[in-house]
Amino acid sequence: MAYLDAGHVMIDVMEAGHDVITGGAHRHSPGCSSLVTDGTWLWRQDFPHCLETHHVSLPERLLEHVRSRNYQVPTITVAQFAPHYDETMPLVGWASAVPWRSAATTLVPEPRAAASKAQFDAVMSAQDRNRPHDSRGKRRTPRRA
Repeated sequence: MAYLDAGHVMIDVMEAGHDVITGGAHRHSPGCSSLVTDGTWLWRQDFPHCLETHHVSLPERLLEHVRSRNYQVPTITVAQFAPHYDETMPLVGWASAVPWRSAATTLVPEPRAAASKAQFDAVMSAQDRNRPHDSRGKRRTPRRA
């Protein structure tokens, strides 16, 4: 989980999404479809949630790759990263994206601030308990947009 959480963000999508299986919110909901990489593999930012919650299977090649790196996302040079970025953008539908430019020479992996599943579940449970109810004790129906 920590390896997947520490990948380099290739495309940062600012949106809030939901679990692709249950439709519920989860700890990676903000920016969930952002693309993350370790320089070799590419995954969605919410992939750790799918692994953690739904126990999806990982390809053996990915497991071998992560183990060979001792579970540490490598620091990569911008010279290594830029061609992957430039190649990936059109493949994900962003053909008009400008080529990668950065003043940095290296990208150092930094784990993103994501609550643990237990922390997230506790907050969601507290929010659920504090939701207003109508006079008969039933939940209010949300307004339609």
